[in-house]
Amino acid sequence: MKFVRLKAWAFPIAIFAVLSLVPTYASVFDDRFILLFFTRILVFAIVAVSLDFILGLGAMVSFGHAAYIGFGAYAVGILAEHDIWAAWISFPLAMVAGGLFALFTGAISLKTRGVYFIMITLAFGQMAYFTATSLSVYGGDDGLTMWGRSEFFGTDLFNGDASFYYLVFAVLAAVYLLLRIFSASRFGRVLRGAKQSEARLQAMGVDPYRYRLAAYVIAGVIASLAGALMANQNEFVSPAYMSWHRSGELIVMVILGGLGSLHGAILGTVAYMVLEEVLSGYTEHWRLIFGPLLILVVLYGRGGLMGLMNGLSRRAEK
Repeated sequence: MKFVRLKAWAFPIAIFAVLSLVPTYASVFDDRFILLFFTRILVFAIVAVSLDFILGLGAMVSFGHAAYIGFGAYAVGILAEHDIWAAWISFPLAMVAGGLFALFTGAISLKTRGVYFIMITLAFGQMAYFTATSLSVYGGDDGLTMWGRSEFFGTDLFNGDASFYYLVFAVLAAVYLLLRIFSASRFGRVLRGAKQSEARLQAMGVDPYRYRLAAYVIAGVIASLAGALMANQNEFVSPAYMSWHRSGELIVMVILGGLGSLHGAILGTVAYMVLEEVLSGYTEHWRLIFGPLLILVVLYGRGGLMGLMNGLSRRAEK
């Protein structure tokens, strides 16, 4: 039993261990690009994990999940425009803004199922996107430039590249552990049960709608937190953060890594963004190469990259 438990945690421990060494590698080889690049990866991994929580556990295919990145980023950017740089103010407000939007849109969207849910989340996401583009006082289509980063009680937590990386890393680890706890609790079991048979849960006296809505809001809050971090890393806020293309990329990251495992979403994010960086260096039509690779992983991985790795692990034991 102890062996099985250790084995189940082997992959996430390995993933976090490798990611924790990135600043050391960047320092030894004096490679600032790799540090900034992986900071960006970790920010997107936080969003991908939040999406995997509702998509992998509850089968809620949200095609407007990128909107919450924009809510978090704009909350920080707008406050900075008004000379409010305190992270203890901007970050909670970013999470509240995203949570309220998730509560409102989720209460409506979760009344639908299947393709209707996908389309209505897409519609709400596009509403948020076009609202951002219409904010001419905050840059409109051109976006909003931040002349600095948030402040945390006078420390350089946000200003140093390595310290900011470790901050994002800590947030990702905390989010991952929190969602793993939720997944293993009664809350997570209800989400899985609703995914398989909603009618059976209702017959047992359990209303899955409330659980789904709570999960949807949690995911929105986490994605908004990632948006606040993204605004600080880029020192720039753009409506492009909220586009449906970005939502589609997030879904691809989750599917590529493997649905439902949470750490699979992290692995999928790393793989997607590294492949994008490498392939785009050869051709601007890199998606023509990436598409077939994704299809091969989905077809033969039987659960994305995590499914592929689990399969290889089982074969190695035989």
